[in-house]
Amino acid sequence: MSETLAPIKFGTDGWRALIAREFTFANVERVAQAYADYLAATGNASLLLDQLVAVGQISRDEAETKMFQGVISKAIKGTPALVVVGYDRRFLSEQFAGRAAEVMVGNGFRIALFQEATPTPLISWAVKEMKASGGIVLTASHNPPDFNGFKIKAPWGGSAAPETTAAVEALVDSHPAKRGTFTSDGHELLEPVVKSYREQIASYIDLDRLRASPHTIVVDPMYGSGGRWVESLLAGGTLKVETIRGDRDPLFGGINPEPIDSNLGPLKDRVVEVKALVGLATDGDADRVGAVNETGETMTMHDVVPLVLLHMVRNRQMTGGIVRTFSQSVLLGRIAAAHDLKIYETPIGFKYIADLMLKEDILIGAEESGGIGVKGHIPERDGLLNSLLFLEAIIAAGKTPSEMLRELHREFGEFHFGRRDLHIEVGRGMNLVKSLASQPPAEFAGSKVTEVQTIDGVKLMFQDESWLLFRQSGTEPVLRIYAEATSINQVNILLDGAQQAAHATS
Repeated sequence: MSETLAPIKFGTDGWRALIAREFTFANVERVAQAYADYLAATGNASLLLDQLVAVGQISRDEAETKMFQGVISKAIKGTPALVVVGYDRRFLSEQFAGRAAEVMVGNGFRIALFQEATPTPLISWAVKEMKASGGIVLTASHNPPDFNGFKIKAPWGGSAAPETTAAVEALVDSHPAKRGTFTSDGHELLEPVVKSYREQIASYIDLDRLRASPHTIVVDPMYGSGGRWVESLLAGGTLKVETIRGDRDPLFGGINPEPIDSNLGPLKDRVVEVKALVGLATDGDADRVGAVNETGETMTMHDVVPLVLLHMVRNRQMTGGIVRTFSQSVLLGRIAAAHDLKIYETPIGFKYIADLMLKEDILIGAEESGGIGVKGHIPERDGLLNSLLFLEAIIAAGKTPSEMLRELHREFGEFHFGRRDLHIEVGRGMNLVKSLASQPPAEFAGSKVTEVQTIDGVKLMFQDESWLLFRQSGTEPVLRIYAEATSINQVNILLDGAQQAAHATS
């Protein structure tokens, strides 16, 4: 039986698909070949422009905009023809990574292939430090265990820009995949990069202060490639660090490796059992962070990010703009206003934050799903660094996480957040979102709608700055509904109403 040659569609961060259905060795070869063609074509700007226009990805006018020409000009300045390849702990990830590496070698590229499952932020760091042409990470991040994925890393270490992934999509099947045999996988080149990554974290975080703390913390990599990285960085002091779910399990214990409340039961239980100060979690490829407070309650990113921001501004005396994605907190805007900091809002997807981090002076950029980028590091999410940064904020405050949150609410207003993922066919979800955008209700779940925003999905805004967002995934049958309101009860009222509306859609 021949393998299914699936249509390749990049989502918010890479191409992801079901293992053995669409995510096959043949399809990985097709995507790797397209990426190799892209890297080769960026040596000839006019060729790449013609290819994109020919397949209808962009118009000739769009291709000639300054933004797109900026992407091309960066590429044709030339960097060593080296591609870094890494992978997570999912089923067959190392074999898929090896196949992608073979395709890159077959197209004349040198490779540096990690020899074990590695946190994505370290792979991103390696791309930047080694001045590579780009990077490939075989990972499906926080998706269900039966998925795998193909992420592209730009030379500056961040996620590939939308223009890049559009170009790669356009080049799929332009040429048959060419596989080569590598006599050296370049892994020896990665040893100093791993060392420099540790040095970077040690220079960014006051590790000595953290190690000297008398507390206990629990770390939960959720069986993902975060492994015992955080524990190793904090070793050697009086701080007690316990790692749970630290070994490889391609099934992730039967859950999705996303650090949200429904998946953090073992961490919540263990924090209470050992009377830990905080529980810190990372997702399947360790670029996202999650947290549990000292009482065993999950903290959302609408709690964590404002607290980290205040630590950076008040304790670290750092400045710069704040980027929030469409589903991030009202509180970030209030903190920005109080400290005279510029705030930006983007669609959901860290690539939009990374783009601003490359162009502007950005202090912090954050998305609801746990991705945080900070000034002075790579323009990318890093669940390891941000776990330590949140711990540093807690230690510096000398308070428990719940006490810090109460103080935040007293100063800037009380807001709570909730999210539900509904398994709804893509077309039905899209129709609901379109209907709400074109004919928005005057009120919803008893609250008057004051504004409708459509940056990414459709967001209903209410009088007290509460909001409700509907966003359909374009790559999987999931309708995500998000709400932020001034009480947990009101959050649930909004989410219940949204869920009823979704299920009522024919």
